[in-house]
Amino acid sequence: MNSTILSLLMRRLSIFLCFLMTLIYLKTEAQEKPPKPITVTVSTLQHLNFGTIIPNGSAGGTVTVDHSGFRTSTGEIILPSIGTYCSPALFEVTAIPGTLITIVNGPNSFLSGSNTGSIMLTIGPSSTGSPFVATGATTDVFIGGTLTVGSLSANPAGAYNGTFTVTFIQN
Repeated sequence: MNSTILSLLMRRLSIFLCFLMTLIYLKTEAQEKPPKPITVTVSTLQHLNFGTIIPNGSAGGTVTVDHSGFRTSTGEIILPSIGTYCSPALFEVTAIPGTLITIVNGPNSFLSGSNTGSIMLTIGPSSTGSPFVATGATTDVFIGGTLTVGSLSANPAGAYNGTFTVTFIQN
């Protein structure tokens, strides 16, 4: 074998080996790993409010404010358009985009009246559904609920207040 051909083969072999060594030492990843630990924070921006309601009779009924703020009633309940306004609860969820979050509603709770009486509150579904994927740095989550109202004697006029639990779980 001639020395030029041998030199050319050696050069090509050394280039191939250098290329092969580069491939072995390159670290390749499909996507970057998220920071650890992943944090999700939730802030209450607006409270759930059912507005002014008037029990009209002995049977009572229900009042629902859905996650879009639409208010309806069943039974013997009057919903006047004057007085306090109604609104769904609004939570601001801060998370890394792409984070999967599940919303778990707590048990029914009872609102206590300023003039005695109590009203049962059942939390409704959220505007995002559950689970949902955070698409930006913050996601607004609206949640409504349903009140089960008794008669005027069981639920006399006054302000009714209480708390409810909603848990946001990062999956």
